[in-house]
Amino acid sequence: MTATRDPLDQPFPDAPERRRLVVLGSTGSIGTQTLEVAAWQGYEVVGLAAGRRSDQLVAQAWRWRPRLVACDAEVVGEVEGQLPPGTRLAVGPAGVEEVAALEADTVVAAVPGFRGLAPVRAALRAGRHVALANKEAMVCAGPLMWAEATAHGGRLTPVDSEHAALYQALLGEPPEAIERLVLTASGGPFRREPADLSAVTPAQALAHPTWRMGPKVTIDSATLFNKGLEVLEAAFLFRLALARIEVVVHPQSLVHGLVRFRDGSVKAQVGPHDMRLPIQYAITAPARPPVPLEPLPLVGEWTFEAPDTDRFPALALAYAAGEAGGDAPVRLNAADEVAVEAFLAGRLRFDGIPRVLEAVLETADRAPVAWGTLGAIDGEARATAHAAVARLGSPT
Repeated sequence: MTATRDPLDQPFPDAPERRRLVVLGSTGSIGTQTLEVAAWQGYEVVGLAAGRRSDQLVAQAWRWRPRLVACDAEVVGEVEGQLPPGTRLAVGPAGVEEVAALEADTVVAAVPGFRGLAPVRAALRAGRHVALANKEAMVCAGPLMWAEATAHGGRLTPVDSEHAALYQALLGEPPEAIERLVLTASGGPFRREPADLSAVTPAQALAHPTWRMGPKVTIDSATLFNKGLEVLEAAFLFRLALARIEVVVHPQSLVHGLVRFRDGSVKAQVGPHDMRLPIQYAITAPARPPVPLEPLPLVGEWTFEAPDTDRFPALALAYAAGEAGGDAPVRLNAADEVAVEAFLAGRLRFDGIPRVLEAVLETADRAPVAWGTLGAIDGEARATAHAAVARLGSPT
């Protein structure tokens, strides 16, 4: 066993000769990039889970020959009978959980949104190492996830570039030396203009200047709510008070996270705009196998500025939810999923998204959440959010 201290207080196991991966959300942005990493390093992929992108899932199954794949019930007819010999099909949420619990060295959890919680729980209950790309698992159920990991011998490492950066910067550092954690934000496509965000279109909001992401995360980046989710995730993941986590806007997106220490030192993690690096590190930490990428040029202008929470109130609302505690983070996450969907469908203005969040946050309860209450809380919050969307009206 290595003596290196894990920043999440988990021992690093000895590395297997050949890693076996499960990829949840395999047809999404993180999932497809994870499979690129698997190709780089010669990993074995034993399980794949996706939603409705049946053609892509079938192609992945033929490329990787996993033991089990899962898909949405709506596309079973498009997947069944199309899989390679030896690959079994599972269906729906229960099927995704079955894939998550497969015997593997790492489960990359990239099913987005609230629906990604159950597969993460299933993997931890099976004692698996989870490379976590689903930030909602920590936002909505952080203490519950840690309890599952502790009870069943599961392990968590973060995939998000900012949390992966903090994870690396904290490696080997005593917790009592930490003053603050700093998450960087690109600022999204509307950092400076247009002055009036009310007429922003989905196409404009989806044109992120730096990162290649799915539509939900890209819209959240444009409102800065994604950074709010990351603040909440960091608080639960690193078990640090919310007041000790700050955000700075760094448009170049080369410094991904910083740790301020009590002696005045600052430690930063720097890397290119490429999610394959934090994905690989989440799988292999603390090892760093070589990759077929050009080294990052350390030239050019790097700038940092404070976030404008008047322009982007969603970030402040995330802090407010964290301070409120109880079910507030769960409700806020549900509200955002509804609001972003409504915006992308043309039923809500861009500046209506934080208004929906605020309306739902007002219904929060300080009572702690439990596995048995999460679904009901999420459902209630979604109903409130849908009502707020209807009340605010469409852009036209």
